[in-house]
Amino acid sequence: MDRSDQQPVSEKPVNNNNRPAGPRRGRITLWVILTLLGLIIVITASIAFYIWNGLRPASKGEAKQIELKKGMSPFNFADTLEEEGIIRNAFLFKYYLRFKDEGPRFQAGVYALNPGMDKDAIIAALNAGAILEKETIRFTIPEGFTIEQIADTLSKDGYVDREAFLKLADTDRTWGDAEAVRDIPKDSKQMKHRLEGYLFPETYEMEKGSDAEAIITRMLGELDHKLDSLPENWEETLAERKIDFHSLMTIASLVEREVVVEKERPIVAGIIYNRIAEGMPLQIDATVQYSLPAPKERLLEEDTQVDSPYNTYRIKGLPPGPIASPSLKSIEAALLPEKTDYLYYVTKKDGSHEHLFGRTLKEHNQNIAKSNETAKQGG
Repeated sequence: MDRSDQQPVSEKPVNNNNRPAGPRRGRITLWVILTLLGLIIVITASIAFYIWNGLRPASKGEAKQIELKKGMSPFNFADTLEEEGIIRNAFLFKYYLRFKDEGPRFQAGVYALNPGMDKDAIIAALNAGAILEKETIRFTIPEGFTIEQIADTLSKDGYVDREAFLKLADTDRTWGDAEAVRDIPKDSKQMKHRLEGYLFPETYEMEKGSDAEAIITRMLGELDHKLDSLPENWEETLAERKIDFHSLMTIASLVEREVVVEKERPIVAGIIYNRIAEGMPLQIDATVQYSLPAPKERLLEEDTQVDSPYNTYRIKGLPPGPIASPSLKSIEAALLPEKTDYLYYVTKKDGSHEHLFGRTLKEHNQNIAKSNETAKQGG
């Protein structure tokens, strides 16, 4: 049978919507991936730039004095650094400190920091405690100075007002942690100056601008410090001698004003104890000088009759308190006097500042003659 006459079998038309879209979809996916990668790169670069910019040195400028206060956290100090323009970003600086495990070793103080410093240089300075040295004042109080001489010295240097200083020193009050000063008797009305003898003679260096109260507190504290170097259980020695600390300081001040040659301090201290034990007036010229309105180069007989609780020619026993600031050597001499039978001493007039010692009034008069003879020879 001839099939040429048959109709061709018709084919179904192709639906383009069902055609596989692999190539096109692949292009879309690639575009999305590239877009996301681009965004990640942009974001990463932005974060990196933010961190880099935030941690790089700030714009250069003049040094600033910035205080890291005691107890202040490193993170709070980072905020201060940003406020002062030393760093750019305190938030990032804090995380940098945490990352580097820095901050706990920062030392309190006032620092000179420059805008433009590298972050690691700032950290190194804070760790090293490279603080600014504060401006200071320096003054020397010689051994044997009275409180009025101390006030004159400080006033002359412009550190205190003389009268205000003396008024403050005569106030009955506590002085911080100072301990020795608490032994001053409450009934000290007879004392010329309440703190006489308790301001330790020394060279001091203090912060510039220290007021009278700070200076007095410092000097009283120095006395406490020096007393720590005395032999152990020295308070028991006082009890054995039946004297209190105030009396010890009074005796020490008498020794200080009477003796120049160090080896003689314990001898003169012993004479003071001997005369007290014998019920004899001390008859110490230095107490007369302290009683006068102004010291004299040479005392006259009439001066020894001045009406004063400090005049040991008229009173028996010790005066109401110290007459000057004693050195540690004089305090030690008063605590540990040399045991002798001496009751008298007189200064040699040969310029040696040494003394002649006597057990009796007869020996004393002979020593006076010897002293006068050396003065003639020296002349």
